[in-house]
Amino acid sequence: MKLRHEDAVLVAILAAIAIPVAVALPLLWSGAFQLKTQVTLTLAIALGSGGLALAARTRVTRPLQTLANLTASLRERDYAVRGRHPRRDDAFGLAVAELAMLAEELRTERWRDEETSAGLARVVESVDAAVIAVDTTHTIRLANRTAERLLGPALVGRSLLDLGLATLADADAPRTLELARTTWEVRPSDVRLAGMPHRLFVMTDVQHALRAEERLAWQRLVRVLGHEINNSLGPISSIAETLRTGVEQRRDMGDDLTRGLEVIERRAAALARFMQSYSRLVRLPPPRLARVELAAWVERTAALETRLPVEIASGPALAVDGDADQLDQLLINLVRNAADAADAHVRVSWTHTAGTATVTIEDDGPGLSDTANLFVPFFTTKPTGSGIGLVLARQIAEAHRGTLTLRNRKGARGAEAIVTLPARAG
Repeated sequence: MKLRHEDAVLVAILAAIAIPVAVALPLLWSGAFQLKTQVTLTLAIALGSGGLALAARTRVTRPLQTLANLTASLRERDYAVRGRHPRRDDAFGLAVAELAMLAEELRTERWRDEETSAGLARVVESVDAAVIAVDTTHTIRLANRTAERLLGPALVGRSLLDLGLATLADADAPRTLELARTTWEVRPSDVRLAGMPHRLFVMTDVQHALRAEERLAWQRLVRVLGHEINNSLGPISSIAETLRTGVEQRRDMGDDLTRGLEVIERRAAALARFMQSYSRLVRLPPPRLARVELAAWVERTAALETRLPVEIASGPALAVDGDADQLDQLLINLVRNAADAADAHVRVSWTHTAGTATVTIEDDGPGLSDTANLFVPFFTTKPTGSGIGLVLARQIAEAHRGTLTLRNRKGARGAEAIVTLPARAG
């Protein structure tokens, strides 16, 4: 069996002492010494060697025991224990000093971590969002007060499956769920708690926000409808009153009647056009997807604009999955808007990056002065505009999992419309 460290030290010391003892004792007993002297010296050599070996063993092992005790106190997170040594310029003094500095750093970090954990716990408890952490068995290991108000008290230790939240357990991307008759946005993420992997769910009540947005949308719609209808009803009411007065007074109403009917007809036609535009905006059908060659799509829609030249900068051969009719309407609206604003020409180009086609329509006009209302339905700066072209274009782009952005050109005069669509190399 291997000896303990202190026993090995004792054996090594005794072995070192045994050499001079083995030389001295034969000389002592073979010399002309009295028996009493030989016995006395032999006992002195034996006892002195043994005592010296035990003292050396203690001298070696006691500092190691001290270091072990200091290390054990650090392992038990008792950072108040310190070691002492009269000298700091020897090996043991250096080890004690290093352990003292390590204990001080660990104590500082522990205080900082505890303060951070307490602060985070207070934040988690005070937020309106429900926060839940579950382990790999879908058992809840962390839940704040908002989560307990939503799902019930004493959630820690319960399973999501037992709570009827299998849909939440399967969520691997941000989504909305109906819980307790309220719409919640759920954002899952992976975290580690106590060194073990957990799934963290942060659930935010979006019902109030959705209702507020719904109210604003209805208010905008009513305001637009009221403005347009009043613009037609005002002249119609005025003309009708004039005609009624003329009929009651039995005057010759030939020319007035004709003009009044023309006004009524124009305003009725304007109302019809308005309602037709509104119907197009709110009744956009889902796209019927098919392969659309991007170059052919750009060329055929650009050719419809005849008021000024439309330059096509050829790009890579690409194809998108989309509804050809809706995509045509999207690009027609954007090219037409660019042509309305341009001074001399319009340019259409496209690029391909990471599975996304980016189509850019540029003009050399005065640029955009009011970007806040670009996508507000029925807002227009054109005398004969309907105010739905850009809104409809963005709706089509988003229905195809793309985006539409309008901005002023950088380093050049004019504006640019940027359409992104999922695409693949053709």
